[in-house]
Amino acid sequence: MRIGTPSGRRRSSGAAQLASPPVALPTNAFFDGGLLFSSRMTGIGEISRYIQTFMTLNLPLIREQFPFLRETVNGHPLIYLDNAASSQKPSRVIGRMSRFLESEYANVHRGIHLLSERATAAYEQARTKVAGLLNANREEEVIFTRGTTEAVNLVVNTWGRENIKAGDTILLTEMEHHSVLLPWLQLARETGARVEFVPVLENGAALDLDAAKRLLAAGPKLFAFVHVPNTLGLENPAGELCRWAAASGTTTFVDGAQSVGHQPVDVQKLGCDFLACSAHKMCGPSAIGALWGRHELLSAMPPWQYGGEMVDRAFYDKPATFREPPARFEAGTPPILEAAGWAEAIDFLNAVGLEAIRSHSVALANLAMDRLRSVEGLHVFGPAERQSGIVAFSIEGVHAHDVAFFANERGVALRAGHHCAQPLMRKLGSLSSSRASFYLYNQPSDVDALVGVLSEAVAFFR
Repeated sequence: MRIGTPSGRRRSSGAAQLASPPVALPTNAFFDGGLLFSSRMTGIGEISRYIQTFMTLNLPLIREQFPFLRETVNGHPLIYLDNAASSQKPSRVIGRMSRFLESEYANVHRGIHLLSERATAAYEQARTKVAGLLNANREEEVIFTRGTTEAVNLVVNTWGRENIKAGDTILLTEMEHHSVLLPWLQLARETGARVEFVPVLENGAALDLDAAKRLLAAGPKLFAFVHVPNTLGLENPAGELCRWAAASGTTTFVDGAQSVGHQPVDVQKLGCDFLACSAHKMCGPSAIGALWGRHELLSAMPPWQYGGEMVDRAFYDKPATFREPPARFEAGTPPILEAAGWAEAIDFLNAVGLEAIRSHSVALANLAMDRLRSVEGLHVFGPAERQSGIVAFSIEGVHAHDVAFFANERGVALRAGHHCAQPLMRKLGSLSSSRASFYLYNQPSDVDALVGVLSEAVAFFR
């Protein structure tokens, strides 16, 4: 496999009709050693080095938890490989949110009636579970947001506006998602700060760590970087980067959207100052995520949004006073239902085991790397050995949207485009690429289906 610039015709995409009712909610343990292979799977030598990893999870039992797997597309079983965009939801999350609406929903905090007390308990229990997931020092360090994007913008518009001045340096990497790249670039334009970038190595194989160490030694005011990028199939050494930053007095912000819920993430071990994540990428609902921040930093930050719940005392004739975090940053009615769903998703993932989920997803991605060598003209971005469950690629002479449309017609769900990383894809010589991303409910036969569909696509479009 090699780097190439894709070309070809663009074809409008189609949409499958997908719907399924919730099913029962088994909660038993998952480590029973189940494994599913395609009856037509080839390359047994290739898969042999991953069998031990795949045997860690009981895939049949896990897959029973996901109603979407009952769906078909044009008579083909649905194979969902778009997990880096958003993950599917297990029945127990669907059921928990349904039960919450039936018997626990009300607005949270300050209500003294039964439903409000139930809702408040569920909402704050979710904060406790997110804090535990991240190994936060205290629950008050977890701020609920609409997702990673809002968490970034919160820090930019509070800590950033208080601390970034003209002439300061904001350090980013060349592999940042637009949700990290654009808010900090905008702040730099408004304040007169400089923005510098840690480069990526050829083909996006890794971050240039020598350059990172050199740039951090210069003492930038802030270093924001992605833990696991959504395009390159690698994991940045976040702990090491944070240690280098701390040595020069640099504040760190980690984008954990693709790592939290996919592997163990411990903010104390990482040594970062801020970290953001989203529930919808880890079996939870959309419209909720979290900002974790060191308590001393959050306590010194001004509010961003103003309104109910975040105020301590309000007056007609003098400035209001504001509550301590997290309430200071959660103005208005929060995502109550979504918090209950996220808490259930965290319980589900912890029952499976985050290290097992990471190993499983990475093994599937590496199996895909082995098998994709047989597809003519296919070029994969990132390292040869996958460190996450993400495989982004281009096919010479075939547009990424054609690939995704063709795959969808055969039941394989891929993502096509620039993946909200236009500058990175431009640097890699491809304005558009296809992406397969694996998660805990994917199985080895999904790789077989992916390779088969891509081989068919090459033959069809050429």
